[in-house]
Amino acid sequence: MRTFIDKTLEKLLILIISIMLVAVVWQVISRYLLGAPSTLTDEIASFSLIWLGLFGAAYATGKELHLAIDLIPTRVIAKSPTLFSGIVSFSVVIFAFFVMVIGGLRLCWITYTLDQRSAALEIPLSYIYLVVPVSGFLIVYYSLDIFIQKRKTLKSK
Repeated sequence: MRTFIDKTLEKLLILIISIMLVAVVWQVISRYLLGAPSTLTDEIASFSLIWLGLFGAAYATGKELHLAIDLIPTRVIAKSPTLFSGIVSFSVVIFAFFVMVIGGLRLCWITYTLDQRSAALEIPLSYIYLVVPVSGFLIVYYSLDIFIQKRKTLKSK
């Protein structure tokens, strides 16, 4: 299952960055060569950047490439790696679940209920904001999976 999610997310990120690239290149061509800037490409590039950032954060979490701040010395962590790995994993899970999944679902529901639409594309903003709970769910999944794998590895030693 993990491999399938990784591959799907990789392909999705490539697609999103390709869409963003085409939109930005078309914006430059239409503005400077044709003299009539496209009104749609600005929103497409903006929404693509949002999706790229949030899905990229989920992908980075799965590959353990996310940023970390080392407040606790390495020698202290070495004494109890399972404990500190658990603290980090569950801190990420709690944040992603409550802020991204629950908060993101509330954001989607509010924008859906109010029928908010994007200015140029006229698509419901709830579709754009749907990336927040989906990427939050992926971060929760990856964090729990990484913790389980680390725990198995540390127990086998």
